Parts: sequence; C-alpha cells; structure tokens
Amino acid sequence: MSELQDRYIRFDWAIKRLLRQKANFDVLEGFLTVFIGEPIHIIEILESEGNQNAEDDKFNRVDIKAKNSKDEIIIIEVQNTRELYYLERILYGVAKAITEHISLGQSYNEVKKVYSISILYFDIGKGTDYLYHGQTRFIGVHTHDELQVNVKERNAFVTRTPASIYPEYILIRVNEFNSVAVTPLEEWMRYLKEGIINKDTKAPGLSEAREKLRYYSMTKAERHAYDEHLNAVMIQNDVLSSAKEEGRMEGRMEGRMEGRMEGRMEGRMEGLQEGIQEGIQEGERRERLKNAASLKKLGMDTSFIAQALGLSEEEVENAISI
Repeated sequence: MSELQDRYIRFDWAIKRLLRQKANFDVLEGFLTVFIGEPIHIIEILESEGNQNAEDDKFNRVDIKAKNSKDEIIIIEVQNTRELYYLERILYGVAKAITEHISLGQSYNEVKKVYSISILYFDIGKGTDYLYHGQTRFIGVHTHDELQVNVKERNAFVTRTPASIYPEYILIRVNEFNSVAVTPLEEWMRYLKEGIINKDTKAPGLSEAREKLRYYSMTKAERHAYDEHLNAVMIQNDVLSSAKEEGRMEGRMEGRMEGRMEGRMEGRMEGLQEGIQEGIQEGERRERLKNAASLKKLGMDTSFIAQALGLSEEEVENAISI
C-alpha cells in the first residue's frame, strides 16, 4: 500500500462529518469501547435544533444514544473543545445532553447516565498523564465512607452510589501521549495524535477506520474542505501560541511593576496572573481577527471562518477593515 493511500483523516474531522453515518458506527463504537472500558453499541446519533444555540456548538459536539454492556441506555457526549473556558464548556455540554433528552413531564428516573468525552488537542495545564477520568462521589467528611442511596425500584429497595447515575468525564490529552502503541488504548492515542494506524491492528474500531477514513477515498470537494480544516487548526494553534507568549511577557512586566510598588511577593504573583490572563485573552482575540481578515481575502466562506476561529460572522465581516 502506498504512502498516499496510508494517509488517514483526523478523528476530530471524521467524528463531525463521516462517523454520523450509520454505516460508520463501528469506528465510533470501537473508540467508545476503548475509552469507556466496556462494549458500547450505538443506537443513534442524537440531533436537535437545541444543539445550535451557539454558532459553533454543533460544530464541536456530537451526542450519541447507546447501550452499554449491561444493556442500559446511556447518552455519550463527545466534544472537541477549544482552550478558552473549556471546563465551563464541558459542564454546559453535559447539562444540555441531560435536559435535551428527557421529555417534559417525564419522571426523573428517566434521566440517563451521561459520559462526557473531551478530545483535547492543546495544553490544558499541569498533569503527567494523557488520559484523565472523573466522576461525582460523596465522601464522608469525618468517616471517609462513600454515600450509598436507597432507591425504590420495581417495588423493592436497591442501593445505588451517586457515581452510577451522575455523569462521568473523560479528558483525552492528545499531545501528552508519547508512548509506544502496544495496547488498544495506545493505538487509538497514536491515531488521534499522528493519524497513524497499524496495518495489523486488533484495536476495536481501528481496522474499520483504516478502510473508511482514508484521505484519498474522499471526493475532491471533500478533500478541499478537509484541507481547509487542517489549515484552520494550524492557524488556531499559532493564535494560541502567540497569545500565550504575549501573555507571559505582559504578565512578567506587570508582575515586576506591581511587586516593586508594593514591595511584596503578593504583588508579583497577582500581577503575573492577571497579566497572563489578560494577555492571553486580548492577544488571542487580536490574532483571531487578523487571521479572519486574511482568510476572507483568500475567498474562504464567512461561516467556515467563524466556526474555525470561534468568532461570530459579524466579527469576521468587520475584521476585513482591521
């Protein structure tokens, strides 16, 4: 097989464009099975107008109705999150997944378990692992035991832990993966990071991905749209890098000035933190508007630019004159 045939589509693109098709569910089921840790069977991709309250909402989010190994109905919410306010975005996505898929007037026992999976292609902070898992548990402040709740079900009382009902969060830090791909999890991480799939892979979903996610299997128009997506990803990465560096420089300057004025370490730390945050936000916005103006001159679609850079269409239009 030639090098050209071995090029595979990035997963963040595939999950939004190709894996919504029922014929390709096996790829997505393999991904979910590996990262959730039990066999997952997809029933349907959930769609609703409520997914588009924000301009880039549906662009980054896929809701899936599925069954787990216990034949329980679960809702899985997969996000390709941006860096700014990512924790708030994850919380918002889970809340929408819960409320959108329970009808008005239904009993609360119809609320489904939600898994939130975030594929992060950026640095979110300190941590030595590439995969983090969290869930809600209630632990006794004094006794350190875990709370178990008695629930009446089918005329009998059963015991449940909050973790069996409350959402679970999985954070995949793609850029932190640096291991040799041996296990199915490691093979998936290698594909997410480098777009490489072993020819003899046995990882759930990846052998199917080798057949269905080939770059040169797409039409010319699809390849063009995909290439524009990669270009937008590169621009976003440059924007974030520039904003971080600018924020660090401004933070250092403000931290030193504040520290000299007050003569205390608190001044340096406060100035540093505020400067970094303000510098990152202002620098990121300035670079995004500059990039929007450049892309508009190249004839790219306003809506696509807005989605790619996290701007409104009005901001993209006005960016031309900046």
